[in-house]
Amino acid sequence: MARTVWDSTVGKKTVMAVSGLVMLLYLVAHMIGNLKIFFGPEEINHYAHWLRTVGEPFMHYEWTLWLIRVVLVAAVVAHATSAYQLSRRDIKARPTKYANKKAGKSFATRTMRWGGVILGLFIVWHILDLTTGTVHPGGYEHLRPYQNIIDTFSTWYGNVVYIAAVIALGFHVRHGLWSAAQTLGVGSRTRDRALKTIANVLALLLTVGFVAVPVGVMTGVVS
Repeated sequence: MARTVWDSTVGKKTVMAVSGLVMLLYLVAHMIGNLKIFFGPEEINHYAHWLRTVGEPFMHYEWTLWLIRVVLVAAVVAHATSAYQLSRRDIKARPTKYANKKAGKSFATRTMRWGGVILGLFIVWHILDLTTGTVHPGGYEHLRPYQNIIDTFSTWYGNVVYIAAVIALGFHVRHGLWSAAQTLGVGSRTRDRALKTIANVLALLLTVGFVAVPVGVMTGVVS
C-alpha cells in the first residue's frame, strides 16, 4: 500500500506537503533561536548548549538534537525527491512549453523549482559554515554561535549568500504553505483568502526574522 501511495501523484504531493510542514515548524523554531543573538552572547551560547541537553537525563547528551537532525534530513530528502519526480512527470506529460505563460501565476509560483535548488545548496553551505566550521571564515568555536555568527556576517559573501537564500525561502514558503493546504484538503473557496494571508504573513515574518541577524551584525547592533 505504501508503494502504491508513493507511486501516485497524489501520494507524492502529500509527502511533499507533510515534509514541507515539518521543515516549516523547524524554521520557525530556528528563527526564534537565532534572534536570541540580540540578547547577548550568554543568551545564545546558553541556548546552543541547551539544545544538546534537552530531554536529560532520560535522553543522553545530544540524543534529542540528533533525533531532530534525522527527522529533518528525512524531511528534506522526501521533499526534494517528491518535488523532482513530480517535476519529471510534469515535463513528460507536457514536453512542449506553453506559448504564453499561464495567467495569474505569481513570481513565487514560477520560481518554486529554482528556489528549491537554491535552498538545497544553501543548506549544505550553512551546515559547513556554522555547524561543522569547515568553510567558516574565522576561527570556528564549538558551542560559541555568537562569535561564529559575527565572523560569518563580517564577510560580504556571507551576507550575500545568506540574504539571497532567505529571500528565496520567503517566496518558497509563500507558495508552498498555500499549496500544502490545498493538497491536504484544508483549502476551500471560503478559506483560500485566509490561507493566502497566513502564508504571506508567515513568509514575511520568516524573511524579516532571519535577515535581521546579518543586518544586526552589519550595522553594529550585534558586535
